[in-house]
Amino acid sequence: MKRIFDYLATIPKGKVVTYGQIAEHLGNKKLARAVGNALHRNPDGEKYPCYKVVNSRGQLSSAYAFGGIEEQKRRLEADGIEVTDYIVDLEKYLYK
Repeated sequence: MKRIFDYLATIPKGKVVTYGQIAEHLGNKKLARAVGNALHRNPDGEKYPCYKVVNSRGQLSSAYAFGGIEEQKRRLEADGIEVTDYIVDLEKYLYK
């Protein structure tokens, strides 16, 4: 889990990543669901900004651990990321 949280800390302001991206960073694209489970146990939402993680279609998480989907949306928008119908434009905001 430490590698997941360390990776989250590198995502710049105004960018998002997907669960699959994190899994690929860990060396196995098939671990996306495990990444989601780990993020739900994030010990510090400020230090490890899991609000910057969306699914492969850019959709926010209805189970965002630190206040639900509305809070994730608020945090993303505070970072300058446009959220429309709880979806982020990955062409524009995806961290590569």
